[in-house]
Amino acid sequence: MECRMAWGKMNPVYDDALGIRKDVFIEEQGIDPRDELDGADEDKMHYVGYVDDKPVTTARIDMLAGNRVKIQRVATVADERQHGYAGELIKQIISDAKKSDVSRIELDAQLTALDFYQQLGFEPVSEPFEEAGIQHRTVQYQVK
Repeated sequence: MECRMAWGKMNPVYDDALGIRKDVFIEEQGIDPRDELDGADEDKMHYVGYVDDKPVTTARIDMLAGNRVKIQRVATVADERQHGYAGELIKQIISDAKKSDVSRIELDAQLTALDFYQQLGFEPVSEPFEEAGIQHRTVQYQVK
């Protein structure tokens, strides 16, 4: 899988990320488009994983104060799941964080994906909470 990243909305990586997010979050999970399309994409980093030049997985990165980043909007198209693509993408984000001043990566994980993130080294730091009608827990990864 090839990982590409781009800042903001005026690029083909963002267009591919948005397509995946619409398919997964709006169409498949039934999330209100107003919640998913929150108007915050312009000042975020967008990662997309490609297999044979086809976009298959995505994540959005929010730079937070205190040398922290928050991974958001992690999604993989339905027919490409169970191939490890999202894990590869998260590992690339962690690798990029290790090359910078980032000290901690945060993420609000859907409960159905909690084990996935724990296998990647994330630790739960919150009780369950609801976001967009779906139960989540905040998890963190300490960058060494």
